[in-house]
Amino acid sequence: MTPTERAAGWRLLFDGRTLAGWRGVGYDTVPTGHWVVVDGAIKKIANGDVPRVPDGRPLNGGDLMTVDSFADFELTFEWKVTPGANSGVKYNVSEAMSIANGQMTPGHSALGFEYQILDDDRHEDGKLPTHRSGALYDLIAPNDGKRLRPVGEWNRSTVIFRGNHGEHWLNGRRILEFELGTARMDSLLAKSKYRTIPGFANRRVGHIVLQDHGDEVYFRNVKVRPL
Repeated sequence: MTPTERAAGWRLLFDGRTLAGWRGVGYDTVPTGHWVVVDGAIKKIANGDVPRVPDGRPLNGGDLMTVDSFADFELTFEWKVTPGANSGVKYNVSEAMSIANGQMTPGHSALGFEYQILDDDRHEDGKLPTHRSGALYDLIAPNDGKRLRPVGEWNRSTVIFRGNHGEHWLNGRRILEFELGTARMDSLLAKSKYRTIPGFANRRVGHIVLQDHGDEVYFRNVKVRPL
């Protein structure tokens, strides 16, 4: 980071070399059979390439979560996908709520708002606007200003979350915004996959999470600043 970034309160969530400051959701450590550092980036190993235990089953994986929690923040990160890949960055995450709602079996998956990451053209989810890259997953589709770079190239994303206000940015363009507690948001939540989860949309000091959706994806330059 530059001195200007440090002065503005930015801090690295990924040092480019190790997974210090991260652990698996529901774990005390990182599930290293699924998450590694390669060439200065966090790599999610595709499930088909994960090491096997003696009985032939793959090593357990799951989402990768920051040890620290965050309230009001601006998060920036770069990411790229492989052909057909699906992933995401989740925020406002309560590990306890994830555990209480059965998310540890089998996938150690976090519950939270999700900045969707996807190969829009090859993955089946690309047919649904609220499941395409940059969406607030299953809630709000990105707008027409979205400019997604080709598979295999790095995209730059930003999440701004302050009070009840949220924004998603992609490659320098704001692609959606939302306000928690409004009639519009309540209606969207009532129609979503989250509708049966008590307290899902409650504002909290939450973890930031990289999603394990079984596909090979990469993240780098992950940093955050308080707002």
